[in-house]
Amino acid sequence: MPERIRAMEQMLELTEEDTVTPELLDSQVQKAQEQLLLLRRQQEQIEKQKRELEELSRRQEELQRGRAEMTDKLTRSLVVLEREAYETQKKLEQLRATRESFGQHLEILEGIDPKGWNPADLHRELSRALSTVDDARAEFSQQRSRLQAIATQDADGVPLPEAAPEVVRGGGERSFGQWILIGFALSLPLITVGLVSLLIFWWMAKG
Repeated sequence: MPERIRAMEQMLELTEEDTVTPELLDSQVQKAQEQLLLLRRQQEQIEKQKRELEELSRRQEELQRGRAEMTDKLTRSLVVLEREAYETQKKLEQLRATRESFGQHLEILEGIDPKGWNPADLHRELSRALSTVDDARAEFSQQRSRLQAIATQDADGVPLPEAAPEVVRGGGERSFGQWILIGFALSLPLITVGLVSLLIFWWMAKG
């Protein structure tokens, strides 16, 4: 740039020996205009390059911010999901064990048929049946406590009914209330799994 300006100045300088003629002045003016036009084009090109560089810089900063933001969010989300997956797996294992236990006790309870007992062995059969019911009640109470602990961790868990203090009435027959408790206990694993899934989807949507 300084060289071109000096060249223009040199072209415009007239020595004392030069003859000032209209043709010479027109030539000098034309050269000066050409130089000015060239400088304007160069200035426009420089300004264009400047805008392009500023846009590239802005987009690079946007990329860095977006990358850092999403890297942080995805990293933290993966940690949470891994922890939730581990906890959910433990809960599912507990639910499967509970369901299997409830199913076994229910099958044994349904196998009790007082009508088929020998009257001579009534006392022994009744004691055995009562012992079976007591075992089912104890198992139900134990599993209920474990499932309630899971429900407490989930915050939205449905509480289990308490085990009835008296299940067998006269003659060894089950009460209607006990049938309700057994039916609800068998449905509980599916309900709890559904609640756990809803909580996970709710957390992901919120995040």
